[in-house]
Amino acid sequence: MVQNIFKGIKAYPSALGLIGRLGLWKYFAIPVLISFFTAVLIILFAWSLRDPIADIIDQIWVWQWGADWFHSLAEILGGVLIIVLGLIVYKHIVMALSAPFMSPVSEAIERHFLGTQHIHRKTSNTAQLWRGIRVNVRNLTLEILITIPLLVLSLVPGLNIITTVVLFLVQAYYAGFGNMDYTLERHYGYKESVQFVKRHKGVAIGNGIIFTMMLFIPFIGVLLVLPLSVTAATSQTIGFIENKK
Repeated sequence: MVQNIFKGIKAYPSALGLIGRLGLWKYFAIPVLISFFTAVLIILFAWSLRDPIADIIDQIWVWQWGADWFHSLAEILGGVLIIVLGLIVYKHIVMALSAPFMSPVSEAIERHFLGTQHIHRKTSNTAQLWRGIRVNVRNLTLEILITIPLLVLSLVPGLNIITTVVLFLVQAYYAGFGNMDYTLERHYGYKESVQFVKRHKGVAIGNGIIFTMMLFIPFIGVLLVLPLSVTAATSQTIGFIENKK
């Protein structure tokens, strides 16, 4: 799996040139706007929740001694919770709504590498949007169910380093999953696609690692994250599909 993680990462350097050669930038205009405005809304919403979440966490500590220390800890935990959940919600909203625009990008890249005879099937914009919503609702639910226990475990001294790494890898996996599915939807049904990504989870994690890291680059990261990550994921995914055939 480690080798596939590096494959997912190494696909990014060539992604920018491929976008230019195939003239794909025109497909990214609306997804970039979706990405930008979704990020702004989530940041504003998260900022408004910062103090209420800290106050809720504060209620756990019922003693007077150490109350100031625990309040400071509650503010930190509240901030971490907001960042983690904000990233989770952001990426799934953007991926679901961008599906009708990302699928043509994925198809153009597949046609470039394999030719038109390898395009398995064409789907409508409505079908692509519904597929994107279905996949991302499923992934959002599972990711939150995994994330919450990890956040609780991060309160245990000594475990926070491990849980931080695991949380990052979980975020990366589901980001890569969404990027790979823009290609998989032309080749496999919903359940088959889930199994495909599980078999190639290393590539999904590698793709998602760069995806997640780019979100921490102010402004530019939010604008470029989808074009680069989808292009990188597509080039890797079609290779695995052809190898399976």
